[in-house]
Amino acid sequence: MRIKELRIRDIRLRLPSYFPDATRGVVRGLDSRDLIEAGISGIVVNTWHLMDSPGATAVEAAGGIRKFMGWPGVVASDSGGFQLLSLVHRDRSAGEVTAEGVTYVRRSGGAGKKHLFTPEKSVAAQFALGSDIMFCLDDCPSPGAGAKENAASVERTVDWATRCRKEYDRQAAERKLAEGDRPLLFAVIQGGDDPGLRHECARALVATGFDGYGFGGWPMDKNGKMKTEILELTAGLMPADRPRFALGVGSPSELGECRRMGYDLFDCVLPTRDARHKRLYVLDPDGKGSINIGDEKYTRDGRPVSAVCSCRLCKGYTRAYLSHLFRIEDSAAWRLATIHNLVTYAAIVRGLE
Repeated sequence: MRIKELRIRDIRLRLPSYFPDATRGVVRGLDSRDLIEAGISGIVVNTWHLMDSPGATAVEAAGGIRKFMGWPGVVASDSGGFQLLSLVHRDRSAGEVTAEGVTYVRRSGGAGKKHLFTPEKSVAAQFALGSDIMFCLDDCPSPGAGAKENAASVERTVDWATRCRKEYDRQAAERKLAEGDRPLLFAVIQGGDDPGLRHECARALVATGFDGYGFGGWPMDKNGKMKTEILELTAGLMPADRPRFALGVGSPSELGECRRMGYDLFDCVLPTRDARHKRLYVLDPDGKGSINIGDEKYTRDGRPVSAVCSCRLCKGYTRAYLSHLFRIEDSAAWRLATIHNLVTYAAIVRGLE
């Protein structure tokens, strides 16, 4: 039986739900009212980036991330590990992964100085941010990782999750948070494409006990095709009475596939990033799924982007006008296109209930 609603503090979140990425505390080009009008219920911010600027304690002093952003919905915070580990995997001189955490060299604001990012620091920062959904720091290996690296990743992920759990309990007690006032803590299941490692990681995490679980690693292969088998296997390893988060998924068709597998929550940069690159999603029965508004044929097209969409762009402007805004590089092009794509994604997810 699927979960239809999550209660987090003073918020009731309907499932399934899609969260756009607001990495640095903003969905680029939009404000909170735009997100609300688009039908968005939650966002994902990045702990590591917000620790860098303006600082987790600065956000806490402002009353927490929701008040800081003027955002009334759910805020999920990525642990920061994915971005930091991606940096280290790309450039070994940038840092290293150890049992203790991730050591990295800060390139700005103290260039050359080494810092250690630990599970405890990640959870403490997320409490300072005031997130509603927190994620344990996990060890996400590189896309081409072999068996040895994936096994080491699972071992660290389980150990770090245990430490995150302890720090979460300590922070909640220190802040005197009652059960209903606490954020949710999600653990991330790693294991690469190895079913055995996925089973091992899931068993250990479920035994520790968390409020929800997420798919960890790379949901797409090198050709951009979704790894259906490993995503479905991982969903099946998550407790049925806990929300399941398909991290990094996906396109409209991939949302439908992952919902069928049992996932309840999704986050992906596609709709916002594609909007900035002139790709707009359409749900019209005779449409092709998306259009590239930069194509020459749209410069004199007097139709709305979508005849079945009620967003600000489709109700008030033509394809020709949006094409013009992109050609003159006006920021309104980004804003209107992003609003449209988010309204479309919200409609897609509502259809998956």
